Amino acid sequence: MNICLVGINQHTAPVAIREKAAIRSEDLGEALELLRSQASHGVILSTCNRTEVYTIPGDNGSFERASFNFLKTHLDIPETSLLKHAYILEGEEAVEHLFRTASGLDSMVIGEYEILGQLRQALKTAESLGMVNLPLRHIFQSAIRIGRRVRQETGISKSPFSVSSVAVELAVKVLGNLKSCRMLIIGAGEAGKLVAKAAKDRGVSQIIVASRTQARASNLTEMLGGIPTSLDNLEEKLATCNIVVACADAPRYLLDVSRMEKTMSRRPELPLVIIDIAVPRNVEPAVAGLKNVFLHNIDDLSQISEQNRRQRELEVRKVEKIISAELAKFAAWWQGFKVRPLIRAMMSRAEEIRRSHLERTVKKLPELSDDERFHLEMMTRAIVTKILKEPVQNLKTKKSDNNDYAAMAKELFQLDEEKY
Repeated sequence: MNICLVGINQHTAPVAIREKAAIRSEDLGEALELLRSQASHGVILSTCNRTEVYTIPGDNGSFERASFNFLKTHLDIPETSLLKHAYILEGEEAVEHLFRTASGLDSMVIGEYEILGQLRQALKTAESLGMVNLPLRHIFQSAIRIGRRVRQETGISKSPFSVSSVAVELAVKVLGNLKSCRMLIIGAGEAGKLVAKAAKDRGVSQIIVASRTQARASNLTEMLGGIPTSLDNLEEKLATCNIVVACADAPRYLLDVSRMEKTMSRRPELPLVIIDIAVPRNVEPAVAGLKNVFLHNIDDLSQISEQNRRQRELEVRKVEKIISAELAKFAAWWQGFKVRPLIRAMMSRAEEIRRSHLERTVKKLPELSDDERFHLEMMTRAIVTKILKEPVQNLKTKKSDNNDYAAMAKELFQLDEEKY
């Protein structure tokens, strides 16, 4: 399988590295154009916990170099540093990883739903820029279909968690009962919506949602309750809240040391718990050094996430069985796809021979009726199809790393694939 994956995720790199590689949705098109200079076909999947580049090698046969060069350029870090954190998967291993990712097995929170929407958007954006060929499209569409299937046929997403809901669970572990707490959510996107819902379910007394535009915050609070505000009013809201969950898609820190020093001077004895689940991070790490500030980032959710993983081990095994069966189906499709030019050449060559000999034979026969000509045509076609049926089936199904079957067929039939 000529597919290569180069990426980093929560298993291989800390958030300080992942945030450098993260690509905001509005910048994805520009990133794909940069990738195009390295590979003609590719898809970039960038979420809070991973940045992965899937490519189909070009004419030069380079597997990992195109994706690796893109990540190195995008991250602007030395190759030796990238090698410490990146994983490079090729062929079936890359496909299996994508299938596991779509099924929620590679997520920080096992079984989370958000990845399916992120996969669809990654494919859609790459398609809009002409970066997706048939194999890449089939791989991603298969992954999305498998992701839906495992959630329908297993309990992997029963009582679904998400990074956002785990963030609220972390707040519970730190503070205990949240019913007397005021929570400020920074960010009104999908992550903010999930935080707000989880906080409401946990009985948080008051929820404030801050966004770049108050209209977005208002839309969310109208659905789930709470108080909308804009980012311009952060200092006022920070002065009285107990918990901050930051999950905004922002290119720079929204809460830096200077802003938080001013905030804490207004509330010196009131502790503030900040949970930053944004990648890139919304909160400057040095904020953790301020008195009475307790800062947690997305990597601090791992303990709760591991509990979720242990609870779902039985379902994980069910999902892995589905993935194994789907991988076998995909391998069969890939084998058939790989030899399609050869099969087309074989069938075309056989059809040329059939037609030539049929025409010469008909000229030697007494004049035939249309019905007789039709039956003669069908008979000769059936003979060709019958003779080639088993060779074609073997080409589609016989898996051989050195392409023995394909090479033998080309030699035996003296086929030129480019001619057809």
